[in-house]
Amino acid sequence: MQTISFFNLSLLLLPLLFTWYYYNKWTNDKFEILISTIRMIVQLILIGYLLIFIFEEKNSLIGIFIITFMIAISSWISLRNTIDKSFTHYSQIFISISIAGLINLILIIGFVLDLETIYEPRYVVPIAGMIFANTMNALSLAIERFEKETQRDVKYEEARAIAFKACMIPQINALLAVGLVSLPGMMTGQILSGVDPLIAVRYQIMIMAMVISSAGISTIIYFSLKKANK
Repeated sequence: MQTISFFNLSLLLLPLLFTWYYYNKWTNDKFEILISTIRMIVQLILIGYLLIFIFEEKNSLIGIFIITFMIAISSWISLRNTIDKSFTHYSQIFISISIAGLINLILIIGFVLDLETIYEPRYVVPIAGMIFANTMNALSLAIERFEKETQRDVKYEEARAIAFKACMIPQINALLAVGLVSLPGMMTGQILSGVDPLIAVRYQIMIMAMVISSAGISTIIYFSLKKANK
């Protein structure tokens, strides 16, 4: 696989700086993109070193800690742009992400991939990351849209329907575009690393099904919990 030099990688800063300039000019926020970019670089470098240790250690307790940490952080990030920042609301988000994510993770690791051991970090950690990140994004969109609709005095059922549809737009668009407009991340990465394209396609189908189902299930659970606490 082709190695990317640090100089070549730095060339991507040019379009990023262009985006930052107009983001600052139009929104008067000069720090959000800069801080997010710096955090992304630092986090990925640190996780790169950490993954080397995790892949070699293969300790299931470490795996449980990592998954719990992913759920806790993704729940906190989902809460960030919401109006209701109470512990009860955080708990609803945490439960929604946990159940939706773990259903898909257990199904994939235990049955679809049919691994020899239930905890194989080289598979579990990246797949869990994709699941919880996708679930976090979908739930964040749903909550944000739901709160906006309820502020306009829209009835609960109507606001829920609007929010559910809005949060599923990126997932459904991805299903419609895959293979025609885009070759998604996992498939592209596998092809670049020399995997047979037809094998890569199977993995990508697994990921796409996981993406839409985890987004949908987490949103359904969230609104079910919210209605029960009304």
